[in-house]
Amino acid sequence: MTPQDINANYIADLYGETYLAEDNPAPRKRLMISALFPGFAVVAVAAVAATWFSEHYGMPVILAGLLLGLALNFVSAEQKVHPGLDFCGTSCLRWGIVLLGTQVTAMQIGGLGALAFLGLVGIMSLVMAAGLLGARLGGQSSYAGWLAGGATAICGASAALAIYAVIGRERLNQSQFTLILVGVALASAVAMSFYPLIAAQLAFTDKQAGFLMGAAVHDVAQSLGGGYSFSQLAGETATIVKLSRVALLAPAVALVGLAIGSTDGRSRSLASKLKLPWFIVAFFAAVAVNSVVDAPDWVAEFGLIASKAMLLFAVTATAMRSRLDLLLTQGWRALLPVILATFTAFIAAATFAWAFL
Repeated sequence: MTPQDINANYIADLYGETYLAEDNPAPRKRLMISALFPGFAVVAVAAVAATWFSEHYGMPVILAGLLLGLALNFVSAEQKVHPGLDFCGTSCLRWGIVLLGTQVTAMQIGGLGALAFLGLVGIMSLVMAAGLLGARLGGQSSYAGWLAGGATAICGASAALAIYAVIGRERLNQSQFTLILVGVALASAVAMSFYPLIAAQLAFTDKQAGFLMGAAVHDVAQSLGGGYSFSQLAGETATIVKLSRVALLAPAVALVGLAIGSTDGRSRSLASKLKLPWFIVAFFAAVAVNSVVDAPDWVAEFGLIASKAMLLFAVTATAMRSRLDLLLTQGWRALLPVILATFTAFIAAATFAWAFL
């Protein structure tokens, strides 16, 4: 091929972008970044706005991100934002969960004590069962029950995102997933506001109140906020209990995967059913490393900030991709799994704290 032919091909191919992408990885990388930028920029702006609302009006940042994402749902009609939205909804989700592992150590779980840990596992099991019962009563699929029960039992939105990755869009549409996310965020905000007041009315000790906040409030930040609003000791207890719930994310996701089976309906071996997504394995590895390595304080601080930011990006992008017409047709019964799971979490945690602590 003569130089003239090469130049002609370049001109015909919009200045040779295809040739450059094939011959040189740098232009290919630039093309990929340019494809992600529109959607990523929209999500970033919405996430910053959600953070501002959270700081100035006391609204939970995840709830603010969900509501702003739903308000900006019309943006997803533009095809060029889809790669960026998908990136935020997948990659940001996965790495946000991995970085969540920097907040947990085996020593923290051990500090909970055998009795309290077994009680916590029992409470989480009851909450998962309540989510499944709520889905059945509301005429929904069991997948909605697993999602609502798991999010309520473990750590709110981050657990919901991890479990939804195992369930898949083929079995639970994204609009129903978004509605459950909104319900979980609202329930967590209500719990943070009222549970400390209820604990005071029940004359709970600091340890009992801390266990209640750590075992019954969904979101990590709101669980700790509820505990510290009661007392310093209650906040410290809530931190240990809540982080123990977070540490159970990996085995909980594995059990959900085992219970629901594969998306194609084929029978699989036990080992393949227990196979976890890579980011859950990485989360568990981060917990293990954090337990044996005495990392500087800034590692945990950076990990928390980065994890919260990535999860905020993920839920905001998910809300943007949801169909509002399907959300409006769900009705209040779609929130029944979240309501029943939340009520069960409170009753079970309060009863255990009153009887055993």
